[in-house]
Amino acid sequence: MPQNEYIEESIRRHGRRLDYEERKRKRAAREAHSAATFAKTVHGLRAKLYNKKRHAEKIQMKKTIKQHEEKQATKKDAEAVPEGAVPTYLLDREGQQRAKILSNMIKQKRKEKAGKWTVPLPKVRGITEDEMFKVIKTGKHKTKQWKRMITKPTFVGEGFTRKPPKYERFIRPMALRYKKANVTHPELKATFCLPIISVKKNPQSPLYTSLGVLTRGTVIEVNVSELGLVTTSGKVVWGKYAQITNNPENDGCINAVLLV
Repeated sequence: MPQNEYIEESIRRHGRRLDYEERKRKRAAREAHSAATFAKTVHGLRAKLYNKKRHAEKIQMKKTIKQHEEKQATKKDAEAVPEGAVPTYLLDREGQQRAKILSNMIKQKRKEKAGKWTVPLPKVRGITEDEMFKVIKTGKHKTKQWKRMITKPTFVGEGFTRKPPKYERFIRPMALRYKKANVTHPELKATFCLPIISVKKNPQSPLYTSLGVLTRGTVIEVNVSELGLVTTSGKVVWGKYAQITNNPENDGCINAVLLV
């Protein structure tokens, strides 16, 4: 092992502290305040360099926001161009029609990147760590309490293998693992049993997303290839997102609504 990788090795063996994600989120939220305080107090050449950097960041942010907005744009129509001489002031205006440049597929991708979601369940009940995890005592005299057993249903990938018990921090019981979900198509008014590909986002915590915990309101990706859905260009859609609408731990199955 290289001399400078002890921290990475420790994280790999024992995991991170339980409030790591929350502390990281708070640190990121406070960065704006600390940046504002620094901008007010800094002076001289350092202030010039800092303001130049912030100016570039703001320009980039505005460009990104503009990119995410759905825009109407003019597109030239070859058939609408009249024959013969056209006055100079009409050259730019003639033969144009209002059209949306972006197709629905590109808009959907941009919405996903911008995080603009319209989901069937916009709000869900928060789940505490006491409800989510059960403390497992280990060691010769049952003194160590760093292991946690997940009490909610989970999803793990196809080629998943457990870590050795000595290094496994979060235990996902075999009896609470799900591979398929009952997905309802809102427009077709039909329900299909589809395989789950991955967990896109659990609204409770990024930690639960990485662990693949399936709770009410979780957005999952399902395999819709057997439905025969196609894009505007004619390609078969393989994976689509769906939101879980029930409590899987109570019902023993996963019910979800497809995000169309």
